[in-house]
Amino acid sequence: MIDRAKGEDIPRILELLVQVNMVHHNGRPDLFKGPTTKYNADELKTLLADDQRPVFVYRDESGRVLGYAFCILKEVRGDQLMQDIRTLYIDDLCVDENCRGRGVGSALYRHVLDYARQERCYNVTLNVWSLNAPAMTFYQKCGLKPQKVGMEAVVGNEDLRLKSEE
Repeated sequence: MIDRAKGEDIPRILELLVQVNMVHHNGRPDLFKGPTTKYNADELKTLLADDQRPVFVYRDESGRVLGYAFCILKEVRGDQLMQDIRTLYIDDLCVDENCRGRGVGSALYRHVLDYARQERCYNVTLNVWSLNAPAMTFYQKCGLKPQKVGMEAVVGNEDLRLKSEE
């Protein structure tokens, strides 16, 4: 049911990436464009070949991808402040909006934990936007606890956002 993503999964992963984007866009249109994706097809092809950035997919009985987990292996070595540590960072976890509540996300998360243990990681980390209350609740039910909190103060309006040079 869960394995590494393959090239033929890219079109479906792109569909799911749009779903994730729209959660963020709908919650913070001042920050997130929509509808779009975090990665394009070429970037995904490169990413899927990178063993330091495994992407796992959950497939139903027919082989259809119902969810994914993008991960990044990170290491700190010889830092003056931080302990030497190996972390598996969940860059993105998505379950198709039509399949939520069926255990797909939990299965993906358990798979990620098992992979992290196999890779001798100390911890698994992720970031979640506070606008995404369902995701925050899901991660708390999985046993995750806040590690750090990002905060902001919006001091301008959208006219102050950087414009791309034409």
